Amino acid sequence: MNYKVLIADDENEIRNLLRLYLENDGFTVSDVASGDLVVGAMAEFKPDIVLLDVMMPGKDGIHVLKDIREESNVPVMIISARTADAERILGLNVGADDYICKPFNPLEVVARVKSNLRRFYSLGSGEEHNSNKTITLGDLELDTEKCLLLKSGKPMELTSVEYKIMELLMKHPGKVFTKQQIYEHAWGEDYFVADNNIMVAISKLRTKLDEDPSRYIKTLRGLGYRLDV
Repeated sequence: MNYKVLIADDENEIRNLLRLYLENDGFTVSDVASGDLVVGAMAEFKPDIVLLDVMMPGKDGIHVLKDIREESNVPVMIISARTADAERILGLNVGADDYICKPFNPLEVVARVKSNLRRFYSLGSGEEHNSNKTITLGDLELDTEKCLLLKSGKPMELTSVEYKIMELLMKHPGKVFTKQQIYEHAWGEDYFVADNNIMVAISKLRTKLDEDPSRYIKTLRGLGYRLDV
C-alpha cells in the first residue's frame, strides 16, 4: 500500500529533508508551513499519518493536534525542538502517537513512521489469542474486528496505542503485564525504558474508562499492570 504522509513544519529545510527520505522509501508526501493550513490539508490530502511541528506560525502544533483529534484518530507524530519531558508528556497527553526531538536522524523518522503505520493499520491482523471477535468483560466490550472498545454499549474514542493496551489486557484479564510487555505490544518496538510513554498512556486510558482511575487497570508496584473487571 502506498501510504500518504502530511508534513507540517515552518522550516523549508526540514520539510524538504523529510520529503526526500520519505519519497525515496515509497511514500506520497504533501507539506504545509503553517498550523492554520493543517486541517484543510488533511481534508484534501487525506493522509495516513501526520508529522507535526509544535512551533509554527498561526496555530501552534498542540492546538492543531487538538483540532485533529476532534475529527480523526489518524496517527500523529510530533517532531519538535522542545525536548523537555514536560513538553513530551503534554504532546502525548493531547493525543500524539509519538514524539521525536530535533535534531533528528531522518532514517529514524522513516522507521518510526513505518512503525506507527504498522501498529495503526494492522490492529485487527495480529496474532489472536481468542477465537471470538468480541471479548466481553463486565460492562466493557472489545470488538477486535472493528478495533473498537465499548463501555455499557457506547463506543469509546481511543488512540491506536490505547486500543492495543486494552486489547492485550482484555485478552488476558487478571494477568500482570510488565511495562516492557505492554510497550512492545502497543508500540511495536523494542523497549528502551520508556516509562513516561507508558505512564502517560495508562493514565489517559484510565481517565477515559472511568471517573475512578483505578477501577479497571490496577498498578502492581515493581511488577506492572493488570485488568480487573
